[in-house]
Amino acid sequence: MVQFHIQPDSEIPASTQLFNQIRFAIASRQFPPGHRLPSTRALAMQTGLHRNTISKVYRHLEEIGLVDSQAGSGIYVRAQGHEGGTKIKSPILEQYPDASKIVQESLDQLLAQGCNLSQARELFLGEIDWRLRCSARVLVTAPSFDIGVGELMAQELEQALGIPVQLVPLEQLAKSLEQTHSGTVVTSRYFIGEAEAIVAPKAVRVIPIDIYDYSKEIQIVSTLPKDSCLGLVSLSSGILRASEVIIHSLRGEDLLVMTAQKGDNYKLNALVRSARVIISDQASFATVKAVVAEARDDLIRPPQLVCCENYIGINSINLLKRELGLG
Repeated sequence: MVQFHIQPDSEIPASTQLFNQIRFAIASRQFPPGHRLPSTRALAMQTGLHRNTISKVYRHLEEIGLVDSQAGSGIYVRAQGHEGGTKIKSPILEQYPDASKIVQESLDQLLAQGCNLSQARELFLGEIDWRLRCSARVLVTAPSFDIGVGELMAQELEQALGIPVQLVPLEQLAKSLEQTHSGTVVTSRYFIGEAEAIVAPKAVRVIPIDIYDYSKEIQIVSTLPKDSCLGLVSLSSGILRASEVIIHSLRGEDLLVMTAQKGDNYKLNALVRSARVIISDQASFATVKAVVAEARDDLIRPPQLVCCENYIGINSINLLKRELGLG
């Protein structure tokens, strides 16, 4: 069960603390699509917040497209894009009995609705053709103010998928899509609402990725001695901001948190000389190690370096491979 931590004496509003933690839980799939969020009463008992404050947070989550409110039932994480489902990987159905069964059941459902075999064949071939065309162009998008997270996603996807991936700022996505009749747009759940609104009029699909849940790193943060200095390094300014809020909610003023983006040498040098532990994304880790090596003669005790796993969760990588016909 996900636990939420609120620092009541913080300068960061309690609603902002809770909003960031729930958004992270959804983005990292700790709250998967279809998951029912805790009731306002249960969350009020856990956090000490007023139920009106929690309702306000839930409304904000609904406004940005992350959750749906079902009257008399509760608040549920919204399923977005092409999530779930097993796709056919080969035309030789005899070799894949499970896939053959799925095709047969789907065909039976179409026939039961009144389609004839020719119409069903046209529907299947049209869907396959559209997906093949979508797979021919893969775009990663993120807002310009946090293009670093887009660079991180694009680097990881190119490495994992072995295909070219184009990075397009969210503000330029509509213009970019004017030049194509099909494609696949990939983004984090943090930005899925904006991306879907832009893509809706186009013959383009949007696939949201789930991020790594950082459980190992959160455990390290939880066990750091009081008054320790923790360093965070990433390509993404947005990841750094969200991480600061989450760590503050977990530890309050117990830790001094310093952050730096990969290209900010001044902050990196200051961070290396002060931090007890430095947590870095993979794209920045080599740079962090190089800065530590350069400053080693000036360091009484070199910081412990922790390299995060991929920003994109392994399940999302596998989903994209399946959707793009890459295995």
